[in-house]
Amino acid sequence: MHTSKKHFTQPMWASAAVLLTLVAGCSDDNNDPAIVSVIAPEVVPTINISNPSDLAANVAINQQVTVTFNEAMDGQTINDASFIVKDASETVVVGAVSYNETSHTAVFTPNSDFTYNTQYQVSITTDVKNAKGVALTSGFSWSFTTSALHDVIAPQIVSNDPVDLAKNFALNRNVTADFSEALDPNTVNGSSFTLSDGTNLVAGVISFQGTKASFNPDDNLAANTLYTATLTTAIADLAIPANLLATKFSWSFTTSAAAALGPKPVNLSTAGDFAILTKSGITNVPASAITGDIGASPITSAAMDNVTCSEINGTIYGSDVGYTGSGVVNCFKGAAPDNTLVAQAVLDMGTAYNDAAGRTLPDYTELGAGNISGMTLEPGLYKWSSGVLITTNVTLSGSANDVWIFQIAGDLTQEGASRITLEGGAQAKNIFWQVAGSAGVALDTTVHFEGVVLAEKGISLNTDATVNGRLMTQTAVTLDHNIVVEPAE
Repeated sequence: MHTSKKHFTQPMWASAAVLLTLVAGCSDDNNDPAIVSVIAPEVVPTINISNPSDLAANVAINQQVTVTFNEAMDGQTINDASFIVKDASETVVVGAVSYNETSHTAVFTPNSDFTYNTQYQVSITTDVKNAKGVALTSGFSWSFTTSALHDVIAPQIVSNDPVDLAKNFALNRNVTADFSEALDPNTVNGSSFTLSDGTNLVAGVISFQGTKASFNPDDNLAANTLYTATLTTAIADLAIPANLLATKFSWSFTTSAAAALGPKPVNLSTAGDFAILTKSGITNVPASAITGDIGASPITSAAMDNVTCSEINGTIYGSDVGYTGSGVVNCFKGAAPDNTLVAQAVLDMGTAYNDAAGRTLPDYTELGAGNISGMTLEPGLYKWSSGVLITTNVTLSGSANDVWIFQIAGDLTQEGASRITLEGGAQAKNIFWQVAGSAGVALDTTVHFEGVVLAEKGISLNTDATVNGRLMTQTAVTLDHNIVVEPAE
C-alpha cells in the first residue's frame, strides 16, 4: 500500500539556509562532477494568535495584550517600538513589552487601565525578527473595543485530555488542559503544570497556545502506569492585577501497553468545542440534525438563521445578537463573552489548519493518484498535490489512539453513497482532513464521512449525507437534510 514513501533527516524548511549539493553529469576537463550550491529560501515568522482577537468587543479595561508567533523569536526586537498599541485618537498607550520564549508569546502590559468603551489598534511592525534574524514579511495589525468593566473572574479549567481516570492513554501523546480564557504565558511552566508517576516527576516541555496548555514528555511514558497531572494556583490570566486559578486541579490516568501509531493529533484548542465552525455562516435546507455546538465569526450571526434550535442538540454561537432562526432563540448565544469565545475558536481553527498543513515527512505521497476508493488505510501522514476522490467504501484501520492526517492540496470529493468506515477501535476525533482546494469539500447524497475537516474553502453536504466528526472552514458550510454528530472524546 505504500507509494512513494519518503523519509528525510530533517524538513527542508527546518533551517534558515540549507545548502543543497547538486552533482552534474559532466564538468571540466578532468571529468570531475560539477558542484552547484543552492541556498534554500528563509523561513519567515508568522503570527498564530492575538489576544484580544481582531474586532473583539467588551474587552476588560485591565487586560494585557498578547501575540503568539509560530516559532522562536529574537526577544530583543520585540519592544515598545515594534509592538504598539494606540487609541482611537492615535495616541500611543504607554506600557511595557515582554517576550516569553517558551510559548513564543509577546505581552504588552499597559501602565494603567484602558479607557472604557474605546477602540484600540494594535500593530506589530516588520522590525520584529525570529531567532535567526528573519523579519516578518509585512506588518500585522488588529483592533479591539473595551467594555466599562474590570476582569475579576478567575480562570477555570474547561476540559483536560486525557480525562480523569482514563485508561489506555497512548505512551507518546501530550497531556493537555483547556482553560476558560487566555492565560499569562509566564505563569504556565514546569512548576505550575506537572506530571508524576507517583514517585517521580516526569521531565517534559510545557507549551501554551491560546487557551490550551500542553505537557510534552521528553520520553514516552511507561506502559500500564498510573500518572497524575497537576495544575497549581500559580497559573494566572492576563488581567491586571492577575486572577489566579482558584484551586489546585489534579487528574489521573493510566497508560496503555503501547505507543500510538501515526503523527501526533492536530491541536484544535477551543475549535474542538464545535461540531461546525465557519467564518462565513451556515446554509441549511431543513431539517438537519446536529449534535454539538456550531458557530460563525466574524460574519453576523444572521448567517446561521436557517439552522433552527429544533435542529441542534447544542448551542449556536454568533459574533453578534443578530440570530433570529425560526423565532425561537433559546439555543443561541451572541453577546459577550460568548461572541469572544467563538472568535477565539475561529482563530484556533486557523492555527489548527496551519498545523495540519505544515506537518512534514509524509508516510505516503500521491497514494492512488488521489483516488483512494476501496482502500484500507493504516495510521499515518498522507499527502497529495492534487485532489482526493472517494467513490466506494474506504476503511481506516487502527487502534483508539492512532492518528491519520490527510494533506490535500486540491479538493476532497466523496461520491456514490460510499462510506468511510472505522475498524480496530479507530476514532473520528483522531482523523484530520486538511483540504486546500478552491472548491473545498463535497460530500454527495447519502454518503457517510468520518473525521475532522479543516478546509480553506467551502464544505458542502448533499441530501442525507451524514458525518461523524467536525466541519471547520474558512468560508461557509452548506447542509441539506444532514446528520452531523461531533465525535466522542
